[in-house]
Amino acid sequence: MSAPIALDGASLTIEDVVRAARDPGLRVALVPAARESLAASRSLVERALATGRTIYGINTGFGKLANVRIASDQLDRLQVNLIRSHAAGVGAPMPRDVVRALMILRANVLVRTTSGVRPALVDALVALINSGLVPFVPEQGSVGASGDLAPLSHVAMVLAGEGELLGADGAAVPAGPLMAQAGLAPYRFGPKEGISFINGTQAQTAMLALLVHDARVLWRTSVAAAAMSLEALRGTPVPLDPRIHAARPHPGQGETAELMRRLLADSEIRESHREGDERVQDAYSLRCTPQVLGAVADAIRFASEVVAVELNASTDNPLVFENGDVLSGGNFHGQPVAQALDVLALTLTTLQAISERRVERLVNPDLSQGLPAFLTRDPGLSSGFMMVQISAASLVAESRTLAMPASIGSIPTDANQEDFAPMGMAAAFKASRILANARLVVAAELLCGAQGLEFLKPLRPGRGVAALYDRIRGLRPAVEPLGDDRPPAPDLERLARAISAEALDPAGWA
Repeated sequence: MSAPIALDGASLTIEDVVRAARDPGLRVALVPAARESLAASRSLVERALATGRTIYGINTGFGKLANVRIASDQLDRLQVNLIRSHAAGVGAPMPRDVVRALMILRANVLVRTTSGVRPALVDALVALINSGLVPFVPEQGSVGASGDLAPLSHVAMVLAGEGELLGADGAAVPAGPLMAQAGLAPYRFGPKEGISFINGTQAQTAMLALLVHDARVLWRTSVAAAAMSLEALRGTPVPLDPRIHAARPHPGQGETAELMRRLLADSEIRESHREGDERVQDAYSLRCTPQVLGAVADAIRFASEVVAVELNASTDNPLVFENGDVLSGGNFHGQPVAQALDVLALTLTTLQAISERRVERLVNPDLSQGLPAFLTRDPGLSSGFMMVQISAASLVAESRTLAMPASIGSIPTDANQEDFAPMGMAAAFKASRILANARLVVAAELLCGAQGLEFLKPLRPGRGVAALYDRIRGLRPAVEPLGDDRPPAPDLERLARAISAEALDPAGWA
């Protein structure tokens, strides 16, 4: 059994989040020293309360109601009312891995000393995570301005025994009975704990962490698909020369070219047209792959850097400091995360757009360097992969409409108290849809590239491309070479699932 993911508020990684979110059997645990420090921080909150000072969100109303002082005997009720009133999410439920990631991130933030909550609250959240129960958290309703208030409130409702869980069929079921069966008692939120729990960026950050991981996998797979297309189209690897990329040293550009060189090493196809090829240069979708997919890699790196900071940042409010100050600020604002999500959406649209252009070259007899029309042995009687390119084009078109940034579309909320909102969850779900589209477009390129290689046999492609071809043909159910016409849809879906499962990621074999 794997060791639990340790939560200390300072060292959580993207890889930790992905593993724990997607493996319900992997447990998380609080680091004892962090728990002790949190207890000391909580004592500062209680001391501040004892002085009778007015402290936002602890003994006042919230947002526009911050100027309303709350009586000391109503402070627990204040926090419970906050959670109930903010559980206003609507729509379909978030995926299970996103909700698990959300909870893990929230526990990691709350264990930081700036949160000032009781350690028992974090213990209760960790117990919920480790139980395997997943709250029903609606996708819509967060603008990301005071954090993801609605999604986090739905999780808090479950902790309080009042919310809903995801049933086995994805429907909402009352949390109370299943919580009791799992031995989880309802948690009673105390002063500061409600606002600390729901102020934060953890829903959008959870999605960004998962998307960054998946985007990295897709980027590597798309580079491999591009190398396969280059072979099938008998393109030249000269533009991959390291001297070219050293002269323009963007990191991603160099990484892309280097990976393609490894994938294309020892290619018999290349040697077959080294002499006597009348072409001077390949089209941009082949020749400029390092420059385009390199820019994609650099954008993914930027998003990774944002999420790496956010995983271990204090995004709740107000914050407690070592000298006893309890300060209200704006670290819950999701602009950095929303902006990174928008960049990810844009760059994954670029990735699939250049992939679709290579699909077009593979199936178009005017561009495919001698491959039969639509990659069928009997063009005319058979349509081959004609519709594969059309489907890819439709996906790219949809992604382009979704790539409009959400983080610039503020609508004021809370009686104009929260008057600039980043719309981070809208950015997250758009990026998620674009990623899914990009997988399918790269699947289309893999399907067509592998078919193109069939017509060049017995010549073998480079070692890495040959390994990719073997993996495609070795999938179960198999993606067989195209003979008579058959529906391409099952093959596209099978390849997209294989990309998602990292089965075609060259990281392990190129």
